[in-house]
Amino acid sequence: MPDESRIPVLVGVGQLRANRERTVDGAREPLELMARALELAERDAGVPGLLRSADGLAAIRTVSWAYDDLAGSVAARIGATPRTCENTPLGGQLPARLLDRAAAAIWAGESDVAVVVGGEAQASANALAKAGVDPVARGWSATPGGPPPLDLGELGSAEMLAAGLFLPPRTYPLFENRLQADLGLTPEENAAWSARLYADLSRVAAGNPVAWSPDVLTPEQVGTVGPGNRMVCEPYPLSMNAMPNVDQAVAVVVTSLGTARDHGVPGSGLTYVWGGAGVDDPPDPLRRTGFSRSRALGQALDRSLDAAGLAIGDVDLVDVYSCFPVVPKLAALHLGLDRDAVLSVAGGHSSFGGPLNTYSLHAIATMAERLRAGAGSGLVHANGGYLSYQHSVLLGSRPHPEGYVGREPTTVAHPDAPGLLDAATAARDGCELTVETATVEHGRDGAPEQAFVVGRTPTGERVAAATAPGDRASAAGLSLANLPPGAITHVGRTVRLALRDGQAAVTVPAGDAA
Repeated sequence: MPDESRIPVLVGVGQLRANRERTVDGAREPLELMARALELAERDAGVPGLLRSADGLAAIRTVSWAYDDLAGSVAARIGATPRTCENTPLGGQLPARLLDRAAAAIWAGESDVAVVVGGEAQASANALAKAGVDPVARGWSATPGGPPPLDLGELGSAEMLAAGLFLPPRTYPLFENRLQADLGLTPEENAAWSARLYADLSRVAAGNPVAWSPDVLTPEQVGTVGPGNRMVCEPYPLSMNAMPNVDQAVAVVVTSLGTARDHGVPGSGLTYVWGGAGVDDPPDPLRRTGFSRSRALGQALDRSLDAAGLAIGDVDLVDVYSCFPVVPKLAALHLGLDRDAVLSVAGGHSSFGGPLNTYSLHAIATMAERLRAGAGSGLVHANGGYLSYQHSVLLGSRPHPEGYVGREPTTVAHPDAPGLLDAATAARDGCELTVETATVEHGRDGAPEQAFVVGRTPTGERVAAATAPGDRASAAGLSLANLPPGAITHVGRTVRLALRDGQAAVTVPAGDAA
């Protein structure tokens, strides 16, 4: 029989949206927003001074302002001296993983009160920059302050960087377009599916008071490309990309059940952390088996459900990461759910907002609120990298019979992944590539600007490369709007890889380019 007093419980959640008007006077730095979220979480717990007793604190990395020691600054704000004080790297999987880790420490008797917090203020940072106002002059932290430095090494492998695949809006469409091909859908059918999913997410967000966008969108509004909804990288218009230019913050407080009872937290205010599971693929998608599935995503969902002794049909509520439509699509397909299932309680990254690494902490906080309101169980899935790092966590309105049932994170091997060949090496021989997947980035003028291709050489090696800057003809030749006659995908067609101005570049034969 588990020690009931050690069961991990969420006792307080706090989240907010700020400065949606993007005014200079309303601009507040991320640390200030996090402090406010923590105040809300402590008030939600109903225990004044609870945060001062935190023995564990994790601050999720913010990308809208630079801090030398964000976690230490947060601890100082709440008057805590935690034994563990963690500043995290980048990673959208971290909210679920950090909550699960805190719950495991509580279950093991290594912690009693833990805090996870995150926030962004990119909307305010942009507003101040547009107005020519120095944030430090308005009281923002100056140690070191400013936008955090960009470390390209955190964004991808050398092969990804050489191919221009260091931005999520360029990389996630590679998964989407391969999935479309493997499912045998036309581009129109696949786009309509994405539009329905994101219209449904907008409806969920419209009912969430801390969502960035309150607008309910129709599938036609989501899917129609035009002014205000330009095509970014095919097949995703702006409405299907995460919205990072937001001011949002969130905090959760997790304690042992015994600690919660000692402080008088009522049972109606408790959400039980049953546990979860994390699974990671190789961080570089070029070193995985293929692009139409995520082994780590499927295994993370399966391991968390199996540990709790549940099937997905036993779970009342689900929130799946939705930075781009391919992620909830892959989750629904793996779980055997209807393709149009609405897998969100918060509202998704496009409508709720995509505060970079902290979206899933908002989903956890919102899930706790829904469970208090009467739901029995909920699953929150979090994704990081390029469909690289996965973690899902289960929450309940009642204790799990076994207490905490989380599992340690693990990694997935891809021994069947093809060999990876440097693009410049392949280009020197004027190599032909069979397209494995591709996407086309559009310029601000709406026209195809550059294509990004992952292909196979005649001997089976994988190569990633892009069309040359300025070669709009080749980019247009790989657009979904210019498919070869009778084709529903560019997967399987042949393109040429050659050196152009000393760089490897994909070209489409003149007769095939639009």
